[in-house]
Amino acid sequence: MFVGEICNRQVVICGRDDSIQNAAELMRDNHVGDVIVVEHKEGKHFPIGILTDRDIVIEVLAERVNNLNDIAVNDVMSSELISVKEDDYIIETIEQMRDRGIRRVPVVNQEGSLEGILAVDDAIELVAELLSNLVRLFKHEFNREIKTR
Repeated sequence: MFVGEICNRQVVICGRDDSIQNAAELMRDNHVGDVIVVEHKEGKHFPIGILTDRDIVIEVLAERVNNLNDIAVNDVMSSELISVKEDDYIIETIEQMRDRGIRRVPVVNQEGSLEGILAVDDAIELVAELLSNLVRLFKHEFNREIKTR
């Protein structure tokens, strides 16, 4: 299975010069824990960083910054961005996320343009669905066996 098959295509984005206040409002309004920081080129979005709610808490709130509008996303975002391609295998991507200790990864197309985001939650949902299908298989097999005896 490929990353592009399960990634979330609804990605909340912002620019590097946006304020932390604006990014936090985007997270709240869209009920997400991160924004992908992008550069715009030729009408496409190219990911250059990620800002998480945890980044805001650790780097801004815990440092007692008074005016969130004075802090730009670029000052706080994680710029060592790991991204994966839509046609990367999900298992290999999860292993890469595990090895690097990241919970969210932008998904890009062959040109490097943003297409989606894959979060640990998406992988957990996939595993839960697979397990549910296995349980139904066992129940179906059990019921079939009962009917034939």
